[in-house]
This record gives sequence, C-alpha cells and structure tokens, in this order.
Amino acid sequence: MRTVRSSEFTADRAWGALDIAAIEGASVRLHWTDQPYRWHVNDGEEVFAVLDGRVEMRYREAGVEHAVILGVGDLFHAGAGDAHVAHPLGEARILVIEKAGSV
Repeated sequence: MRTVRSSEFTADRAWGALDIAAIEGASVRLHWTDQPYRWHVNDGEEVFAVLDGRVEMRYREAGVEHAVILGVGDLFHAGAGDAHVAHPLGEARILVIEKAGSV
C-alpha cells in the first residue's frame, strides 16, 4: 500500500507519468503536464480525470471538432476509436485509466 499526493507530483517532461496500478489489463497513471498532447485514437476506452488544474479537451464526433473545459473533479470518457486531444490551461495533473499499452 502507498499514498500518492497528486498535488505534489511533477515530471521532468510534459505528460510524464507515475504508474499507480495495473488492474486486469488496464493501467492507472498519474500525469503531469503543461503542454498539449497530440490528437490520437485509443484502441480501448479511456477515462480521464482532472485532479489539479484545468484542461481543454478537444474531440471529434462525426468529423466535427468540439471542445469542453474540464476542471478539478471533472471526467472525460473516450471510447475505443474516439479521436481526442488534451490541452492543459497551465499546469495540470490528470489521472488516466486506459487499456494497458495504449498511447
């Protein structure tokens, strides 16, 4: 057992991560970032929870781009095959639960 104080976690690069757990084929990782990720599509589902900061999540539905601002405690769910990209608004700490090995 261990305690992780997410508010104190930083990384040496954007999207640096701390592996928290591997649960039956899923990875649970704490990410720190101050830079956007990249547009991507996961081969499995992803749950994205903002623990600190704010994130603009952009996603595409039927070829149309949408955006939503996520604050502390907000969640975003991307299904397998959903194109999305996270843009932090300043520093952010995000808990990501996804299929192990997803990018």
